[in-house]
Amino acid sequence: MEELLGDPEVMRYYPRPKSRDEVSRWIDSTLRSYDEHGHALWVLELIDTGEFIGDCGLTWQNVDGNRMLEVGYRLLPRFQGVGYATEAAAACLRFAHEKLGEDHVVAIINPDNWASRALAERLGMRVEQETTTADGRPIVVYGMRAIPD
Repeated sequence: MEELLGDPEVMRYYPRPKSRDEVSRWIDSTLRSYDEHGHALWVLELIDTGEFIGDCGLTWQNVDGNRMLEVGYRLLPRFQGVGYATEAAAACLRFAHEKLGEDHVVAIINPDNWASRALAERLGMRVEQETTTADGRPIVVYGMRAIPD
């Protein structure tokens, strides 16, 4: 996780790459989400080798006072652009629908992150709103009401 969350390219659309201590706190927060909700972000590994390539999963987020289930995805740069994030995010959408009974999932994206926006659109998501985070950063909220099979 340090390699992923500390990578300047991966974290380009976040406030900054995370330090070792911040990664440790992020892991603790993720484990709490598993305890509280039964899900969070999952580690992504290549099936053939078990090599770590990133993370993807479902987390609850607050957007303008509304609690929303978000599908999030991050890959190490050398694994981007080959379909892994699309495959993982689509599986998360199916899990949200089939296992959690959720019919609305969002992706919260920095407006300048065109690759992530394109991925959300490939998944069938559409822009629902443009707003800012609690600390004032602009975001575009993509969402879908029905999860396709």
